[in-house]
Amino acid sequence: MPLPLTVLLFTVLAATGAPSGQEARQTPPVGQQGAGRPSDAEPPDAPVRAPDFEPSGVSNTEVPAPPRAESAPVGPEGTDAPALPTVDARANYEDALIAWGLGEVERQVEPAPEGKVLEEVLVAAEEVVAPMDPYPSLLNIFHVRTRDEVVRQEVLIAPGQPYSEAVVAESVRNLRKLGLFSVVRAVPVKGREPGKVALLLVTKDLWSLRLNNEFSAVGSLLLYLRLQGTEQNFLGRGKKVALDFIMRLDTFSLGQSYTDKRVLGSRWSLSESAALLINRETGRAEGSRGSLIVSRPLYSLSTPWSLSTSVAWNVETARQFRGADIWQLPFPDGAPVPYVYNTREVAAGATYTRSYGTRDKWNVGLGAGAYHYAYAAPVASQLSDAQVDWFRRNYLPRAEDAGYVNLSLSAFKARYDVLRNVDSYTLSEDYQLGHSVVATLRYAPPVFPSAAHFAESGLSARYRVHWGDALTTASAAASIRRQFSAQQPGVREGWTNRRWAAELVQVSPRVLGGRFVARGLLDVNIDDLSERVSLLGGSNGLRGAAVDAYSGKRLLLVNLEYRTAPLVVRTVHLGGVFFFDSGSAFNRRPEMVSTVGVGLRLLFPQFNVFPFRIDFGYVLNGDRPPVGSRFSLSSGQVTDYRPTFLDSP
Repeated sequence: MPLPLTVLLFTVLAATGAPSGQEARQTPPVGQQGAGRPSDAEPPDAPVRAPDFEPSGVSNTEVPAPPRAESAPVGPEGTDAPALPTVDARANYEDALIAWGLGEVERQVEPAPEGKVLEEVLVAAEEVVAPMDPYPSLLNIFHVRTRDEVVRQEVLIAPGQPYSEAVVAESVRNLRKLGLFSVVRAVPVKGREPGKVALLLVTKDLWSLRLNNEFSAVGSLLLYLRLQGTEQNFLGRGKKVALDFIMRLDTFSLGQSYTDKRVLGSRWSLSESAALLINRETGRAEGSRGSLIVSRPLYSLSTPWSLSTSVAWNVETARQFRGADIWQLPFPDGAPVPYVYNTREVAAGATYTRSYGTRDKWNVGLGAGAYHYAYAAPVASQLSDAQVDWFRRNYLPRAEDAGYVNLSLSAFKARYDVLRNVDSYTLSEDYQLGHSVVATLRYAPPVFPSAAHFAESGLSARYRVHWGDALTTASAAASIRRQFSAQQPGVREGWTNRRWAAELVQVSPRVLGGRFVARGLLDVNIDDLSERVSLLGGSNGLRGAAVDAYSGKRLLLVNLEYRTAPLVVRTVHLGGVFFFDSGSAFNRRPEMVSTVGVGLRLLFPQFNVFPFRIDFGYVLNGDRPPVGSRFSLSSGQVTDYRPTFLDSP
């Protein structure tokens, strides 16, 4: 039976252990995994794909920064303005922490720090549960606060060097990307000696020993659940150890992972994971997946080079669901064909990147790698030869072996502004402004008998403008492949893998304390070798419609929301949303279905840097599901669901 609203609210309140930052925004993929998302973002347990170049983004680092930044910026880089001695946490959560930090070090704000000699770096680290928070301080016993040296090693300016607001702002962005803190703010304070300045870093840890989770549910149907027992700040040193449980409609997996972003205090990073997949119906193991990545990222705008190496595998039985049932494909000459296939994927590669420029960044990457992708209908499906051939030609991802070399180029403007109350209610949000362009070229020669022979290229571009208190972001991407020979059945020579997508997001100035947010998204696939299918309906962008109600290889989606200002209860932020969604997943012509509705947003800044959402929608011009199925429960904002293709084609 459908979940009542009280149960949904309790679930949200219990979900305060969800992962923070960008990691939490990784979602089950569309098409092959049947999670019903209007994007092809890949989670840590996604199918293996060939290693690629380092994307450009918010900063000159290996992974684009999540949108977190400060408000009330001084200068172009968004360093902090002088804070008042006392600030009401209900009015401004982060400024209240700055006032506390100034009191801890007993220093005064330096109003003109630029160019003065940096005397020292001070750290004021607030407990996870502070007196202003609505939780018992006893919880602090179970959390090891991040060590001051871990904070200091991310600062890109050393004592004795001239103070630079731009370098300090970049250091703060790097600290936020570690995923250890809900708040990081930098405040220049007066030095002990005349003419010198000290840097005060005010931090507040996220709760690190916890049961992280990701989930997606519509009505009484739980589409996806990930529970991760994690210590993401082991001994306060920023190391992450985790045990993973992932449940889908057909399988659950048990795994482990370890991530060290600063191996032995160096700039090298290491990440490894492994998991066993178990069929929920039979209780038997039916696959495994894992990866190992060792890299030295571009950790600052002045870092001249980076290196990334990786190996990964994925062995599983992939099942595509429509709602709670396996999708039955309409075979024209007989019984339907279940959308089920065996997957065998292995990939390895390495990329060296050279970085140029400071304000106008150019990153040039050169890499090489190899992969083996194999897909087949399982024997258990008992398909006829005609059904197997039809399934392979129309729905099965194309098997492929290849060795390749690739060239990548990313260019972006190293300019950043800071906003608040766009995706979160009170925490800082970073936005890179101006252009960001990524271009790739890959060539795969026939180096062994079964190897594919092709050349492919991709281009993505984004331009962002911050005007007044409004934010406009336009993104577009395109890719194409030239197949020179076809070593696998069903692969034809000539042009293929033609795809393009575009997105426009408009965030309004504040209206009655809240903001209007509008998004339009179009994703078009032509001759897709992976036979990717988009599913639309439920929490993935068409709220109020039945889960996965609409399918197609192309997607058109429009979202319009008004996100209210939050009601703050002892640092818990509660807000509302009024929305209008209109979308279509289609193959030829879109048939738009529209919904309207309301929602709740909850932010617990001690535990997460993004809100949880509960939405209730009503279909205006399509099939209306039962009332209980019109509720959707998820994390993050609806605009987070977008194709990763727009950033990395």
